[in-house]
Order: sequence, then structure tokens, then C-alpha cells
Amino acid sequence: MTIPSFRPLVTAWHFLTIVPLPGVSHDPTPQELARSMGWYPVIGLGLGGLLVACDWLFSNLFTRGVEDLLLIAVLVGVTGGLHQDGLADMLDGLAGGKTPAERLTIMRDPRIGAIGATGLALDLGLRLAGLMALPQAVRIPALLCLPAVGRWAMVIGAWGAPYARAEGGLAAPFLQELSWRDVMGATIVVVSTVAWGLGPMAALVGCGLGALMARVITRTASRLCDGITGDVLGATNEVAEIFFLLIVPVLVGVR
Repeated sequence: MTIPSFRPLVTAWHFLTIVPLPGVSHDPTPQELARSMGWYPVIGLGLGGLLVACDWLFSNLFTRGVEDLLLIAVLVGVTGGLHQDGLADMLDGLAGGKTPAERLTIMRDPRIGAIGATGLALDLGLRLAGLMALPQAVRIPALLCLPAVGRWAMVIGAWGAPYARAEGGLAAPFLQELSWRDVMGATIVVVSTVAWGLGPMAALVGCGLGALMARVITRTASRLCDGITGDVLGATNEVAEIFFLLIVPVLVGVR
């Protein structure tokens, strides 16, 4: 049965943001959940557009440091801290457990441990450093692409990865039904947008390294936990976004 394209898009919006769509509500099927991942970079571009608009507003009101801190707050706020939570949970689980079962139990614990808290501090600190180091000439395209790159990395990491929990969970349908067509669609959106903003060579190098990093994270988590979870995908988004921010000044030189 053909799924109307807007339903996976709406699903992606609901899953990746806390902003409701008035009058739109439905219970997605497992196939729709997986198809929604193909739209993740599109939602990311929408979030990037929000960052660009806020950057223009904040730049007229605040110093650069305050402006960058507020941009971080906007992105974390509109996504409900979903990916930061995943990063902290994954770090606590991988560092604190000795077996796959122990690691998964720690990941599910809502409390944050020392390793998770340290990871969050580094996450926010590196984001701020990356934003402050962005060359002004490419600041707008970098802000536009940033959330799209992170959400695309989740798609790359999820493709073909097994789900860790035998009883199932939130991320299970995404992994089980994700197709190569969804992965290719997401990749085309991100690579073409980065190429437009930063240049073809920068897109090739940046996206290539980002994809490699996403696969390394999910492969490592799969080895330690016998599969991956939604926390691992959230952590993948965080690492990919930070990596992109830090590498943009280098990518500018290979345009």
C-alpha cells in the first residue's frame, strides 16, 4: 500500500521537535516510522532555517558570545533536549555496564551519572566553541546545514543496525523497516545542501567523514550492547553536529 508522503513527514516533525502541528494527529505504522527517517534532513533544514532567523535577530541585540549561547538554547529547546538525553544515557550505559544487559539497564535509568553529565558539558562547550569559530563568510549556510547533518547521521547510523532490546522499544520500528531508498533520499538532500552552502569538495569530505563517524558509533554500540537503541541514535546526532561545526573552518579551505 502506498503511503501518502505527508504522513511520514508529519511523523518526522512530531518525533524530532516539540512543536505541535495544529489539527494534525495520527498513529504512525512501523513502515511510516521508518519512512519518516527519509525526511529527517528536511526537518533539520527547517530547524536550520530557524537558527538562521534567530541568528539575524540575536546579532542585532547581543554580543557574539551571548548570541551563540542563545542559538544553542533555541535548538535544544525546540527539540526538547531529545538528543542530549540520548548522549548522556549512552555514555552512562557504555561506561558503567560490564555486559550488554547491564549497559541497556543503565541507559534506561532516567538518572544521569558522572560520565553522562561530563559528556553533556563537553557537548555544550564544544558547540559554543564551534559556533564562535565559524567564519562569518559561511556562518549562514553552516547554521542552515547543521541540524540537517545531525539528523542525516542518525539515518546513516540506523541503516542495517539491529535493535538491542529483545522486548522492543521506541526505535525498533525505525530500524526494522528502514530502506535504502529512504537512506539515499536523505543523503541526496544533505549532500546537495552542504555542496550549495560550502562547496562540492567540502560536501564530499564533510559528509564522507560524518557518515564514517555515524557508522563507527553504531557499530561500537552494537558490539557492546548487541544492537543499538534510540539513545545511540540521539548521541549520533550530537556527535555529528559538533563534528560538523568544528570541521567547517577546515572545509572552507577545500571549497
